[in-house]
Amino acid sequence: MDARGKKVIVTGGVRGLGRALVEKLVAMEASVAVFDLNAQGLAELRARHAGVNCFECDVSSYEHVTEVARRYHEQFGAADVLVNNAGILYSAPLVRITMSGVERHDAAMWDKVLAADLSSVFYMTSVVVEKMIATRTKGVVVNVSSVSAAGNAGQSAYSAAKAGVNALTATWAKELSPMGIRVVAVAPGFTETESTKEAISEAVLRETLKRVPLKRLGKPEEIADGILALIENDFFNGKVFELDGGLVI
Repeated sequence: MDARGKKVIVTGGVRGLGRALVEKLVAMEASVAVFDLNAQGLAELRARHAGVNCFECDVSSYEHVTEVARRYHEQFGAADVLVNNAGILYSAPLVRITMSGVERHDAAMWDKVLAADLSSVFYMTSVVVEKMIATRTKGVVVNVSSVSAAGNAGQSAYSAAKAGVNALTATWAKELSPMGIRVVAVAPGFTETESTKEAISEAVLRETLKRVPLKRLGKPEEIADGILALIENDFFNGKVFELDGGLVI
């Protein structure tokens, strides 16, 4: 599918990878809508790109997703492409030893990460694909996963969520392909974004880079290019494209 002129929804498009993708889609003259919780970031994005349609949305809430998607569909009809990019990067092992004893993984953060990184993908895809099928729109769903889906020490919740994203990608490709809807995923390695720097210490990043053959972090623009390639290749389906500079977790 050529993204030019197509209707594309990007969740979490205010900053980082999502923003890099939005910028590229705008340059391609796609009709872009951004679903994001960051109201200030949406206002800045709207000021920079008047043609980008901004929707304040908490994608971890099914009720909010349903309402915001309804408003989108009333205005624009069915989307051609959905990119499930929104999520949070959180690092914590199952247990850790501290000066005061053994500390368990925070259960509230487990729930928050699963809601933001996994449930959001289910919510957004269900409401967007429902409209696609009702209008016989052939399209593409791109899920942003992570190489951490393989099981990255120190990221219990995040790894579990991304492994779930990979499973949904394969499941939905089997269900939706007969209706003309491809479902694919991209799994970035460690990428040079604000969320990476906020969630992972410099010491851990330095050690990780030693295992990356290219000896550097990925750039958001490089991951965005990978997403565009998946949108454009009509024979790529149900698989996860690892874009990690050669890193093996």
